[in-house]
Amino acid sequence: MSQQTGQTSRTVLGVDPGLTRCGIGVVKGSAGAQLELVDVGVIQTSPSLPLEQRLLELEASLIQWFDKHRPDVIAVERVFSQANRRSAMETAQAAGLALTLAAARNIPVSLHTPSEVKAAVTGSGRADKAQVGEMVRRLLRLKEVPAPADAADALALAICHIYQSSMRAKIGASKR
Repeated sequence: MSQQTGQTSRTVLGVDPGLTRCGIGVVKGSAGAQLELVDVGVIQTSPSLPLEQRLLELEASLIQWFDKHRPDVIAVERVFSQANRRSAMETAQAAGLALTLAAARNIPVSLHTPSEVKAAVTGSGRADKAQVGEMVRRLLRLKEVPAPADAADALALAICHIYQSSMRAKIGASKR
């Protein structure tokens, strides 16, 4: 439990889904307490490989992250319609893998929209990538903004989940 908030510290694995680049980040903490960066990275697959091979590589890498960090919850960016249908399909396939792997391990999943994540991390649902990256750097007390942006976005998803789960708990408690 966090001394400051009385809330249990949670390990959240954030997934910014993508087939070419899938951002992945692990944050530990609770709302109101200092958050801790556990790990961050980007899983890459080659566009020259067949789709099924790329999905297999992404799955193997996600399994390594799940097994290494044993998260309490997975926070995944909710796929929304994009102008580029192919890109949207690849994003949805990557997100589906993360959801399936979490379900197979009985790990709860939380889906967050891009504007929800931006608002939770920066205070504005219209923040740009640079603003999100800078706030992730500040909130995690990092020397540099995590790069590439997919990595920062994955951390932002984890941070968003930690903040929102605290609010949901408070709302739930007030209804009792």
